[in-house]
Amino acid sequence: MQIYRFLTGEDDSAFCHKVTKALSEGWQLHGGPSYGYDAVSKKMRCGQAVVRTVADQPYDPDRKLTDY
Repeated sequence: MQIYRFLTGEDDSAFCHKVTKALSEGWQLHGGPSYGYDAVSKKMRCGQAVVRTVADQPYDPDRKLTDY
């Protein structure tokens, strides 16, 4: 089964660390990053999709994706 996460955050080093941590845990980049202006906070925000293939098991929407 392939699982999907979309990581988001302010355009800063903390976001880069979040993506790097996911990659170090076996997640792979899925497509390119997104980038947009948040008019409420007046800051740029980033997003990056990541995927990971896990052993076949039933999908449980109540389970945290990082627990697969």
